[in-house]
Amino acid sequence: MSRTTAPAPADRKDGATAPAEGLTHGLKQRHLSMIALGGVIGAGLFVGSGAGIAAAGPSIVIAYAISGILVMLVMRMLGEMSAANPASGSFSVHADRAFGPWAGFTSGWAFWFLLCVAVGLEGIGAAKIMTGWFPGSPEWAWVALFMVVFTVTNLAAVKNFGEFEFWFAALKVGAIVLFLGIGVLAITGLLPGTDAPGATNLTGDGGFFPHGSEGLIVGLLASVFAYGGLETVTIAAAESEHPVQGVAKAVRTAMWRIALFYIGSMAVIVTLVPWDDKAVVEKGPYVATLDHLGIPAAGQIMNVVVLVALLSAMNANIYGASRMAGSLVARGQGPKALGRLSGGVPRPAVLVSSVFGFACVLLSYWRPDDIFIWLLNTIGAIILVVWFFIAASQLVLRRRTEREAPEKLVVRMWAFPVLTWVALAGMAAIFVLMAREEGTRVQLYWTGGLTLLLAAVGLVRQKSARKAEADLAS
Repeated sequence: MSRTTAPAPADRKDGATAPAEGLTHGLKQRHLSMIALGGVIGAGLFVGSGAGIAAAGPSIVIAYAISGILVMLVMRMLGEMSAANPASGSFSVHADRAFGPWAGFTSGWAFWFLLCVAVGLEGIGAAKIMTGWFPGSPEWAWVALFMVVFTVTNLAAVKNFGEFEFWFAALKVGAIVLFLGIGVLAITGLLPGTDAPGATNLTGDGGFFPHGSEGLIVGLLASVFAYGGLETVTIAAAESEHPVQGVAKAVRTAMWRIALFYIGSMAVIVTLVPWDDKAVVEKGPYVATLDHLGIPAAGQIMNVVVLVALLSAMNANIYGASRMAGSLVARGQGPKALGRLSGGVPRPAVLVSSVFGFACVLLSYWRPDDIFIWLLNTIGAIILVVWFFIAASQLVLRRRTEREAPEKLVVRMWAFPVLTWVALAGMAAIFVLMAREEGTRVQLYWTGGLTLLLAAVGLVRQKSARKAEADLAS
């Protein structure tokens, strides 16, 4: 059997990998490719990017380019480690192998917490769209419906998750490609009924940097968090038919997609629409652009696309949370009951992750001014913490793999170790920028507190486990 079609390893208690036992290989290459493609297209891009444009103006293109380069480096590092050692715990397993169980515990449970809260947020967003279409219907009922549908989907065979994500991603990709096509036609003056805008919107109304470097920084911070979701493909790879081959292909092709979908979209929007148009924030930049071009029913078309993006994220996050929890339990870093498999699916982990997500929705209704805000602030910078663990782990594991099993380096990080250090420096700079900005400082502090708490618990557990092993040995 070739090294690119080896069976997927399963997570082990010692942080190493072993032949898969339990999780099925129900994901096909087309599923994995679409998960990777759809993972970079979320509601944060369709709606949240409006705030970044309002802050940075046309320079949002530079902000997305800078953060996009950082994401490309992170994904290349994660792809290298995941192709060498596919595991459903992904970066948590890599951190475990690089630094010890405490690191896997910290990054894994922090990411699980992020995904569960995100499930609730996405459910609320999707429900708001539905109540707009069906006035008078209660939001909670829509959230409950979506939660039930995707919980059942994830309780069934993994191929059901793959099929949902395949078609969700296909619709999102189609929408982005159509938007970019219309935008290019409008920019070149080939779209009927429109004139080429030239550089008017790029240089007018304060110029390319209307709010100077401060505006660029705010736009940069907004763009960083819009890229979350790419990590799911390396989690899913462990359940694909050919995990090594699959993750290698998915990571390699994710690079140009980031440039095309994110940076290309921002360039089209700020070229066609004045950056300070209130509709960019109120309606979302994509709807504002289509309305500006006179595209009929633009708002409703994009509402459908945003709804699909939200539902896709809910589905993927329940899946990712359940697999991460299952991986942690398999390594002795969580309640054993969560790790039970049935039909190749960690069903208790699916149920607990879904219940936690629904609890976040209830908190948004019961305590919107304190507990729910605390949850939002706590997860504010977790994705950056995860990226930091990925980069630090790759720095250690690359050298170890080169010594022990160089044939496993199917995907290689570019210009190692220089670009790994560049990525770490970039993350450190973003942490500093978050501390400087009033709007993100609180998020940084709360996320830092959660990370330190998890690290402390992880270290205590690690020392206790080693002491127990020493006692048994003696």
